[in-house]
Amino acid sequence: MITVYFDGLCYPKNPCGVAAFGYLVLKNGQVVHKGFRAVGEGRGMTNNVAEYEGLMAAAQWIADEGIEEKIVIKGDSQLVIKQMKGEWKVNSATSKKYVPKIQRLLEGKDVSFVWVPREENQEADRLSRLAYERYKNQKLAR
Repeated sequence: MITVYFDGLCYPKNPCGVAAFGYLVLKNGQVVHKGFRAVGEGRGMTNNVAEYEGLMAAAQWIADEGIEEKIVIKGDSQLVIKQMKGEWKVNSATSKKYVPKIQRLLEGKDVSFVWVPREENQEADRLSRLAYERYKNQKLAR
């Protein structure tokens, strides 16, 4: 079984801060892949953008790797999880942009989405903070 944890942040302010994400992929409990990146800064950047970008990056990795086994995707964003499960309407421009793209990447796969409390998502959270720190440090080095 494949388990994916993802998280995003927009810091130091939401909206218009630096949006960054982190995700990790486990196979039978062992980490097989990690990813993290800053999405951007300023106008248009929000926590939800960061969360969806993290999920989309993980879904892209799954698609690229041709994963065919059962996949459980876990995150602490109720909005993202409930929209991906079809429990909440997709109304905002952000959600309308990301949800169909992610669904296409995961089409035909045995995927379930599970909301987890923040305490159970610490490694993805750490990776999103690492992406933020690297972005800020690279910006300062210029």
